[in-house]
Amino acid sequence: MTSGKATGDVGRLAEKLEAVYNAAGGKKINIITHSMGGLLVKCFMCLHTDVFEKYVKNWIAIAAPFQGAPGYITSTFLNGMSFVDGWEQNFFISKWSMHQLLIECPSVYELMACLDFHWEHIPLLEIECRIFKEALASNTVNYNGEDLPLPFNMEILKWANETRKIISRAKVPPQVKFYNIYGINLETPHSVCYGNEETPVTDLRQLRYFQPKYVYVDGDGTVPAESAKADGLNAAARVGVPGEHRGILCAAPCIRILKCWLKADHDPFYNPLNDYVILPTAFEMEKHKDKGLEVTSLKEEWEIISQDQDHDHDDKVASYERPMVSSISVSDVGAEACATVTVHPQNEGKQHVELNAVSVSVDA
Repeated sequence: MTSGKATGDVGRLAEKLEAVYNAAGGKKINIITHSMGGLLVKCFMCLHTDVFEKYVKNWIAIAAPFQGAPGYITSTFLNGMSFVDGWEQNFFISKWSMHQLLIECPSVYELMACLDFHWEHIPLLEIECRIFKEALASNTVNYNGEDLPLPFNMEILKWANETRKIISRAKVPPQVKFYNIYGINLETPHSVCYGNEETPVTDLRQLRYFQPKYVYVDGDGTVPAESAKADGLNAAARVGVPGEHRGILCAAPCIRILKCWLKADHDPFYNPLNDYVILPTAFEMEKHKDKGLEVTSLKEEWEIISQDQDHDHDDKVASYERPMVSSISVSDVGAEACATVTVHPQNEGKQHVELNAVSVSVDA
């Protein structure tokens, strides 16, 4: 969505939100967005804060390229893009045909790296738009036997930059909760390199025919985690989930987090921030049975020991804490898991928790 289309697009979204709100009997809406949908909703929220606050309860953004997807977009502009790999490419639009289509696609320009963002590693090729301009200066598309010019579109780039300015002013209304899920643990293109010392690129117009080499960072394979988690908003929580850009939608941890935040099939012992179940301790219950599952806390200690610190200065007393150790056993039919959890004393406001000696046995 560009600023030139903003009024029409967000107007339709406002109508849809109102219709869903009324159909639900005046209940506020939970919005879940994926990828570019996060930028669309962020722009809408900025332009229509009052509407967003009136109809929306929670907004959960998944794998949103809030600061762009520099490596992915650079290679898209210069070399095209394929949605599938291997033999399936024979049944899909070719990479080069996709390249020609996307040159005129506004959303691609909006996914360029945000140059105002303080990147840990600056995506060097993207900061020089003249490179795209020169590399695509002679680019053409053949239509009905006629070659038509198809250069890098500077006008669309201007529109995309205006949209980015709008998005940068967005704030989450006080009555709305915003959550961010971003993909991690996959090599994700960040910067793109062409040529080498032996075969340097001497003519930028030849970049389209060079095989790109990527500098990778952590992310979902498409959007760097650094970009996806930098939403610039007041988030109730941000959680990194291992997964591929599209596949993350079906990932079990993602589904579980969504259920937790939306209070659907809510597990009171689940914490999305660390993605494990916090088992009941000895202070809460000795045994807990639910659907045939038995949890037993065998041992738990927390000691505060006082000792003299300095007998010569008003007999001041110092306190120090020993680690809390909890041995936990979880058993079900034919299976058992054991673990020792050590919670260390707080140090400078930080709590260190250790999980050791985990063992699982299954009876044949």
